[in-house]
Amino acid sequence: MRKNTLKEIWARGGAVLNGWCSIPSSFSAEIMAHQGFDSITIDMQHGLVDYQVAVTMLQAISTTPVIPLTRVPWSDPARLMKILDAGSYGVICPMINTPEDAEALVGACKYPPWGFRSFGPIRAKYYGGGATHGGGDYHTFADEETLVMPQIETRQAIGNLDSILEVRGIGAIYIGPSDLSMALGKEPRKGQRDPEVIEAMETILAAAKRRGVPAGIHTNSADVAVEMIERGFQLVSLQSDDRFLMGRAKAEVDEVRSGLSQAGGGGAP
Repeated sequence: MRKNTLKEIWARGGAVLNGWCSIPSSFSAEIMAHQGFDSITIDMQHGLVDYQVAVTMLQAISTTPVIPLTRVPWSDPARLMKILDAGSYGVICPMINTPEDAEALVGACKYPPWGFRSFGPIRAKYYGGGATHGGGDYHTFADEETLVMPQIETRQAIGNLDSILEVRGIGAIYIGPSDLSMALGKEPRKGQRDPEVIEAMETILAAAKRRGVPAGIHTNSADVAVEMIERGFQLVSLQSDDRFLMGRAKAEVDEVRSGLSQAGGGGAP
Protein backbone atom coordinates (compact mmCIF):
# COMPACT_ATOMS: atom_id res chain seq x y z
CA MET A 1 0.00 0.00 0.00
CA ARG A 2 1.11 3.56 -0.69
CA LYS A 3 2.80 4.95 2.42
CA ASN A 4 1.33 7.88 4.32
CA THR A 5 4.30 10.25 4.26
CA LEU A 6 2.79 12.45 6.97
CA LYS A 7 3.44 9.69 9.49
CA GLU A 8 7.03 9.52 8.28
CA ILE A 9 7.46 13.29 8.72
CA TRP A 10 6.12 13.06 12.27
CA ALA A 11 8.34 10.08 13.06
CA ARG A 12 11.33 12.29 12.17
CA GLY A 13 10.03 15.02 14.48
CA GLY A 14 9.06 17.29 11.59
CA ALA A 15 6.01 19.41 10.86
CA VAL A 16 3.53 18.98 8.02
CA LEU A 17 2.58 21.96 5.85
CA ASN A 18 -1.04 21.41 4.83
CA GLY A 19 -2.94 23.16 2.05
CA TRP A 20 -6.68 23.75 2.19
CA CYS A 21 -9.22 23.54 -0.64
CA SER A 22 -12.64 25.16 -0.23
CA ILE A 23 -13.30 25.77 -3.93
CA PRO A 24 -15.14 22.84 -5.57
CA SER A 25 -12.73 22.40 -8.45
CA SER A 26 -10.33 19.65 -9.47
CA PHE A 27 -8.22 22.27 -11.25
CA SER A 28 -7.90 24.36 -8.10
CA ALA A 29 -6.93 21.24 -6.15
CA GLU A 30 -4.38 20.28 -8.80
CA ILE A 31 -2.80 23.75 -8.71
CA MET A 32 -2.61 23.66 -4.91
CA ALA A 33 -1.06 20.18 -4.98
CA HIS A 34 1.78 21.39 -7.19
CA GLN A 35 2.89 24.15 -4.79
CA GLY A 36 5.01 22.13 -2.38
CA PHE A 37 2.54 21.24 0.39
CA ASP A 38 2.98 17.95 2.22
CA SER A 39 -0.78 17.38 2.27
CA ILE A 40 -3.95 18.98 0.94
CA THR A 41 -7.25 18.94 2.81
CA ILE A 42 -10.51 19.04 0.88
CA ASP A 43 -13.01 20.91 3.04
CA MET A 44 -16.45 19.29 2.89
CA GLN A 45 -17.61 21.01 6.07
CA HIS A 46 -17.42 24.72 5.30
CA GLY A 47 -16.07 24.50 1.76
CA LEU A 48 -18.44 24.29 -1.20
CA VAL A 49 -17.45 20.73 -2.02
CA ASP A 50 -19.81 17.78 -2.34
CA TYR A 51 -18.88 14.12 -2.77
CA GLN A 52 -18.76 13.88 -6.56
CA VAL A 53 -16.52 16.94 -6.90
CA ALA A 54 -14.39 15.72 -3.97
CA VAL A 55 -13.62 12.54 -5.92
CA THR A 56 -12.32 14.57 -8.88
CA MET A 57 -10.25 16.69 -6.47
CA LEU A 58 -8.74 13.54 -4.94
CA GLN A 59 -7.88 12.39 -8.45
CA ALA A 60 -6.22 15.73 -9.21
CA ILE A 61 -4.16 15.66 -6.01
CA SER A 62 -3.02 12.13 -6.86
CA THR A 63 -1.06 13.51 -9.85
CA THR A 64 1.49 14.53 -7.17
CA PRO A 65 3.08 12.87 -4.09
CA VAL A 66 0.94 15.10 -1.83
CA ILE A 67 -1.17 13.25 0.75
CA PRO A 68 -4.92 13.85 0.30
CA LEU A 69 -6.99 14.56 3.42
CA THR A 70 -10.64 15.51 3.87
CA ARG A 71 -12.51 17.47 6.49
CA VAL A 72 -15.92 15.85 6.71
CA PRO A 73 -19.05 17.78 7.71
CA TRP A 74 -19.79 15.62 10.76
CA SER A 75 -19.05 12.29 12.39
CA ASP A 76 -21.38 10.43 10.06
CA PRO A 77 -20.23 6.84 9.41
CA ALA A 78 -21.65 6.82 5.89
CA ARG A 79 -19.75 9.97 4.88
CA LEU A 80 -16.57 8.85 6.60
CA MET A 81 -16.51 5.43 4.95
CA LYS A 82 -17.40 6.80 1.53
CA ILE A 83 -14.65 9.44 1.44
CA LEU A 84 -12.05 6.91 2.61
CA ASP A 85 -13.27 4.52 -0.08
CA ALA A 86 -12.73 7.37 -2.57
CA GLY A 87 -9.04 7.52 -1.64
CA SER A 88 -8.71 10.10 1.11
CA TYR A 89 -5.76 9.18 3.32
CA GLY A 90 -7.18 10.81 6.41
CA VAL A 91 -10.19 12.60 7.82
CA ILE A 92 -10.51 15.66 10.02
CA CYS A 93 -13.80 15.54 11.89
CA PRO A 94 -15.42 18.51 13.66
CA MET A 95 -17.07 18.68 17.07
CA ILE A 96 -15.60 15.62 18.75
CA ASN A 97 -16.42 16.37 22.38
CA THR A 98 -16.28 13.09 24.30
CA PRO A 99 -14.32 9.82 24.25
CA GLU A 100 -17.51 8.16 22.99
CA ASP A 101 -17.51 10.58 20.03
CA ALA A 102 -13.87 9.71 19.38
CA GLU A 103 -14.50 5.97 19.58
CA ALA A 104 -17.39 6.22 17.12
CA LEU A 105 -15.21 8.26 14.75
CA VAL A 106 -12.37 5.75 14.88
CA GLY A 107 -14.77 2.83 14.53
CA ALA A 108 -16.20 4.17 11.28
CA CYS A 109 -12.69 4.58 9.83
CA LYS A 110 -11.17 1.21 10.79
CA TYR A 111 -11.97 -2.23 9.42
CA PRO A 112 -13.12 -5.12 11.66
CA PRO A 113 -12.18 -6.42 14.11
CA TRP A 114 -10.91 -3.00 15.19
CA GLY A 115 -13.83 -0.94 13.91
CA PHE A 116 -16.89 -1.34 11.73
CA ARG A 117 -15.82 0.23 8.43
CA SER A 118 -17.53 -1.63 5.62
CA PHE A 119 -15.30 -3.19 2.97
CA GLY A 120 -15.48 -1.62 -0.48
CA PRO A 121 -12.50 0.69 -1.22
CA ILE A 122 -13.77 1.45 -4.71
CA ARG A 123 -11.09 4.00 -5.66
CA ALA A 124 -8.76 3.65 -2.68
CA LYS A 125 -7.70 0.18 -3.81
CA TYR A 126 -6.30 1.71 -7.02
CA TYR A 127 -4.80 4.88 -5.56
CA GLY A 128 -3.57 3.41 -2.29
CA GLY A 129 -3.48 -0.32 -2.77
CA GLY A 130 -1.99 -0.92 -6.19
CA ALA A 131 -4.96 -3.04 -7.22
CA THR A 132 -4.66 -5.12 -10.37
CA HIS A 133 -7.50 -7.35 -11.49
CA GLY A 134 -9.31 -6.54 -8.24
CA GLY A 135 -6.31 -7.35 -6.04
CA GLY A 136 -4.03 -5.12 -4.00
CA ASP A 137 -3.31 -4.88 -0.30
CA TYR A 138 -5.22 -1.73 0.64
CA HIS A 139 -7.46 -3.46 3.18
CA THR A 140 -4.44 -5.05 4.87
CA PHE A 141 -2.70 -1.76 5.66
CA ALA A 142 -5.46 0.87 5.54
CA ASP A 143 -6.01 0.90 9.31
CA GLU A 144 -2.32 1.68 9.79
CA GLU A 145 -1.82 4.21 6.99
CA THR A 146 -5.02 6.29 7.08
CA LEU A 147 -5.31 9.06 9.69
CA VAL A 148 -8.19 9.88 12.02
CA MET A 149 -8.06 13.46 13.34
CA PRO A 150 -10.76 14.80 15.65
CA GLN A 151 -11.15 18.55 15.96
CA ILE A 152 -10.88 19.86 19.51
CA GLU A 153 -12.84 23.10 19.52
CA THR A 154 -15.24 23.31 22.48
CA ARG A 155 -15.07 23.69 26.26
CA GLN A 156 -16.51 20.18 26.58
CA ALA A 157 -13.78 18.73 24.37
CA ILE A 158 -11.06 20.45 26.39
CA GLY A 159 -12.59 19.06 29.58
CA ASN A 160 -12.53 15.56 28.07
CA LEU A 161 -9.20 15.97 26.30
CA ASP A 162 -7.23 13.34 28.18
CA SER A 163 -9.88 10.66 27.69
CA ILE A 164 -10.27 11.59 23.99
CA LEU A 165 -6.51 11.26 23.45
CA GLU A 166 -6.54 7.83 25.09
CA VAL A 167 -8.83 6.43 22.36
CA ARG A 168 -6.85 3.96 20.27
CA GLY A 169 -6.68 5.01 16.64
CA ILE A 170 -6.49 8.78 17.05
CA GLY A 171 -3.66 9.65 14.66
CA ALA A 172 -3.57 13.39 15.36
CA ILE A 173 -5.81 16.16 16.65
CA TYR A 174 -6.73 19.43 14.98
CA ILE A 175 -7.65 22.87 16.31
CA GLY A 176 -9.98 25.22 14.47
CA PRO A 177 -9.07 28.51 16.19
CA SER A 178 -12.26 30.32 15.12
CA ASP A 179 -14.58 27.70 16.62
CA LEU A 180 -12.41 27.48 19.71
CA SER A 181 -12.56 31.26 20.07
CA MET A 182 -16.35 31.29 19.79
CA ALA A 183 -16.65 28.45 22.30
CA LEU A 184 -14.74 30.64 24.75
CA GLY A 185 -16.94 33.66 24.07
CA LYS A 186 -14.51 35.46 21.79
CA GLU A 187 -14.70 36.77 18.24
CA PRO A 188 -14.05 33.98 15.71
CA ARG A 189 -11.08 35.72 14.08
CA LYS A 190 -9.93 38.67 16.18
CA GLY A 191 -10.26 36.63 19.37
CA GLN A 192 -7.56 34.18 18.35
CA ARG A 193 -4.98 36.42 20.04
CA ASP A 194 -7.01 36.58 23.23
CA PRO A 195 -5.06 35.24 26.24
CA GLU A 196 -7.81 32.78 27.15
CA VAL A 197 -7.83 31.33 23.63
CA ILE A 198 -4.04 31.08 23.57
CA GLU A 199 -4.11 29.33 26.96
CA ALA A 200 -6.66 26.82 25.65
CA MET A 201 -4.51 26.15 22.57
CA GLU A 202 -1.47 25.59 24.76
CA THR A 203 -3.45 23.24 27.01
CA ILE A 204 -4.52 21.16 23.99
CA LEU A 205 -1.00 21.12 22.57
CA ALA A 206 0.58 20.10 25.88
CA ALA A 207 -1.88 17.24 26.37
CA ALA A 208 -1.23 15.95 22.86
CA LYS A 209 2.53 16.09 23.37
CA ARG A 210 2.28 14.11 26.62
CA ARG A 211 0.70 11.28 24.67
CA GLY A 212 2.83 11.57 21.55
CA VAL A 213 -0.12 12.61 19.38
CA PRO A 214 0.66 15.24 16.70
CA ALA A 215 -1.41 18.40 17.00
CA GLY A 216 -2.50 20.46 14.00
CA ILE A 217 -3.96 23.93 13.68
CA HIS A 218 -5.40 26.28 11.08
CA THR A 219 -3.44 29.50 10.47
CA ASN A 220 -4.13 32.68 8.53
CA SER A 221 -0.63 33.66 7.43
CA ALA A 222 2.88 32.34 6.87
CA ASP A 223 4.10 34.19 9.97
CA VAL A 224 1.47 32.53 12.17
CA ALA A 225 2.23 29.13 10.61
CA VAL A 226 5.91 29.49 11.51
CA GLU A 227 4.98 30.63 15.02
CA MET A 228 2.71 27.61 15.52
CA ILE A 229 5.42 25.19 14.36
CA GLU A 230 7.88 26.83 16.75
CA ARG A 231 5.33 26.37 19.56
CA GLY A 232 5.26 22.65 18.81
CA PHE A 233 2.37 22.07 16.40
CA GLN A 234 3.23 19.34 13.89
CA LEU A 235 0.66 20.19 11.23
CA VAL A 236 -0.23 23.70 10.11
CA SER A 237 -2.83 24.57 7.50
CA LEU A 238 -1.89 27.68 5.57
CA GLN A 239 -5.03 29.66 4.71
CA SER A 240 -7.11 28.18 1.83
CA ASP A 241 -7.40 28.36 -1.93
CA ASP A 242 -10.23 30.91 -1.81
CA ARG A 243 -8.26 33.20 0.52
CA PHE A 244 -5.13 32.91 -1.64
CA LEU A 245 -7.22 33.87 -4.67
CA MET A 246 -8.92 36.73 -2.83
CA GLY A 247 -5.71 38.08 -1.33
CA ARG A 248 -3.66 38.02 -4.51
CA ALA A 249 -6.46 39.43 -6.68
CA LYS A 250 -7.07 42.25 -4.21
CA ALA A 251 -3.37 43.09 -4.04
CA GLU A 252 -3.07 43.25 -7.82
CA VAL A 253 -6.18 45.42 -8.23
CA ASP A 254 -5.03 47.79 -5.49
CA GLU A 255 -1.57 48.04 -7.04
CA VAL A 256 -3.01 48.94 -10.45
CA ARG A 257 -5.37 51.55 -9.00
CA SER A 258 -2.55 53.01 -6.91
CA GLY A 259 -0.30 53.19 -9.95
CA LEU A 260 -2.96 54.97 -11.99
CA SER A 261 -3.63 57.40 -9.18
CA GLN A 262 0.05 58.30 -8.83
CA ALA A 263 0.28 58.77 -12.59
CA GLY A 264 -2.70 61.10 -12.53
CA GLY A 265 -4.86 58.73 -14.50
CA GLY A 266 -7.75 58.78 -12.06
CA GLY A 267 -9.42 55.44 -12.48
CA ALA A 268 -9.16 52.34 -14.60
CA PRO A 269 -9.32 52.94 -18.35
